[in-house]
Amino acid sequence: MTRIGLISDTHSYLDDAVFKHFHKCDEIWHAGDIGNIELADNLAAFKPFKAVYGNIDGQDVRRIYPLNLRFQCEDMDVWITHIGGYPGKYNPAVRNEIYTNPPQLFICGHSHILKVMYDQQINCLHLNPGAAGKQGWHNVRTLMRFNIDGDKVRDMEIIELVK
Repeated sequence: MTRIGLISDTHSYLDDAVFKHFHKCDEIWHAGDIGNIELADNLAAFKPFKAVYGNIDGQDVRRIYPLNLRFQCEDMDVWITHIGGYPGKYNPAVRNEIYTNPPQLFICGHSHILKVMYDQQINCLHLNPGAAGKQGWHNVRTLMRFNIDGDKVRDMEIIELVK
């Protein structure tokens, strides 16, 4: 079993509470709009770290982190990108691939809207952890924690950060 801390849209702001909430996680995954390389470095120094860059990220972040990241975690095919859309309204940049070669777990950020949806058409769980940073129109800052156990996502938790 692998314990995952999922975060997105930090926009250069890293709340100290993230370290408390992710202290039992095995890995941290960031779905883009990191904001600056120092923030990514702080998370990478804390736990094994996977991330993609988002539309606000500069060249310092883009040199290290890709636009799309597809990998296996345990027996699960995972795809992380920043601007992915959601079931029925996938971003044109990912739409063809997601329908022809769907992952089991599709993660994106960008909207600042926390979503957990299952796409029955392609048998894929879609996650967006919302936004953990202070910039943007969201009213609540959020994170996710969950476990990957073989090819299953288990024990999903939504964490609200105090404003």
